Amino acid sequence: MKRYKRIVILLAVLAVACGATFAVSRYEEYKEEIQNSDAVILSLSADDVTALSWTTEDETLAFHKDGTWLYDSDEAFPVDEDKITEMLDLFSEFGASFLIENVEDYGQYGLEDPVCTIDLTAGDQSYEIKLGDFSQMDEERYVDIGDGNVYLVSTDPMDTFDVELSDLILDDEIPTFDQVSHITFAGSENYTVTYSEDSGKSYSSDDVYYNPEGEPLDTSLVENYLSSLSGVDLSTYVTYNATADELEEYGMNDPELTVTVDYSTTDDEDEETSDTFVVSVARAPDDRATLETAEEDEDSDTDTSDITAYLRVGESQIIYQISGDDFTAMMDAGYDTLRHQQIFWGDFADVNQLDITLEGESHTITSSGDGDDRVYSYNDSEVDLTDVTTALENLTADSFTDEAATGQEEIGLTLHLDNEDFPTVTIRITRYDGELCLAEVDGSSVALVSRSDAMDLVEAVQAIVLGQST
Repeated sequence: MKRYKRIVILLAVLAVACGATFAVSRYEEYKEEIQNSDAVILSLSADDVTALSWTTEDETLAFHKDGTWLYDSDEAFPVDEDKITEMLDLFSEFGASFLIENVEDYGQYGLEDPVCTIDLTAGDQSYEIKLGDFSQMDEERYVDIGDGNVYLVSTDPMDTFDVELSDLILDDEIPTFDQVSHITFAGSENYTVTYSEDSGKSYSSDDVYYNPEGEPLDTSLVENYLSSLSGVDLSTYVTYNATADELEEYGMNDPELTVTVDYSTTDDEDEETSDTFVVSVARAPDDRATLETAEEDEDSDTDTSDITAYLRVGESQIIYQISGDDFTAMMDAGYDTLRHQQIFWGDFADVNQLDITLEGESHTITSSGDGDDRVYSYNDSEVDLTDVTTALENLTADSFTDEAATGQEEIGLTLHLDNEDFPTVTIRITRYDGELCLAEVDGSSVALVSRSDAMDLVEAVQAIVLGQST
């Protein structure tokens, strides 16, 4: 009896071993069905596709073509057709690197519950493409196109289809402004900047932008403003089909600032085209009132991150939310922001003589030569004006003012220029308080400047005309 039991047990063990051997042999046979492949498994022209949808764990997005591409859920949504075409171009020659035939278990490839299912319609033909797991060994995606096989593809469709609806909007564009003729501000600022190459309006040949009174603006500051405008981030929209109520909600019925830029562009064939670009920015009415109160409180610390602001291009129905930094940069468009911050912004190489008043004494520095080769002399001795020019360049506005000078004069300079329209520029620096001095130019108060910077200029001149530094 014991022998019989032993035989039964041995037979059972043998059966299990045979079963395992058979399973291994079947697995080896199954493994052999994986083949290298360079076949194109799908070839569709984007022009032939009339419907496209895809489903992920998060959502389903569906589009159809009726002359143009439309969003199924809301045909008012402005679809970026180029982006749809780019997505479809993936399937123009969709190739595989590995082929797995006679698949019995799609689940082991993640295809029973795919991460994404893409449906296409082209003519009378429909296609369903399932995206399974990502093979860590091969670093490729398992794909099922419904032909009984599984493929590994080196170009992962999830790189293209892992998008949100906001990624497919036809955003408005802010151009790069090649040549600007006018910039008009309306709202918190109300004036027009005009481009003119008439150098007779300024003693600096670099000045080409002027306010309505003909006063020059700093070219670099104006161009920086335009560059900031071109670089505003329009990646976040709050509505793509603004209603009247939404325009009011986001402050666009009464924007805080509207900027109109008249500009022209030149193509490769030197053909010039003129155009006008309009953009408006605003905070929501409630936020506007709250922040304006905070700004009036000298003890408050308003950070740009506290600002929620919106932008609209022309009459577009899209309203964008922009960063506090972008909003602040656009709003910073006043004349005092864009004008020259230096008290003297000309090229010092054009200065052929300096008449100086210092501590009640008058001094004259003359020059010989021209431009960068100019040599300066004081009392017939050659002098180095590097410290003087550096101090004069650093003399910039702390704030602009038309307040009359009442304090004692610290220094007076008359710069004689090689400029028929502006033969001289007279600068007078007077005391204001312990921290600031008042700068006058040609008899008119211009700005308050740092007293420390003013004293640097005084000391640089003293080192030359008095032969000492104090």
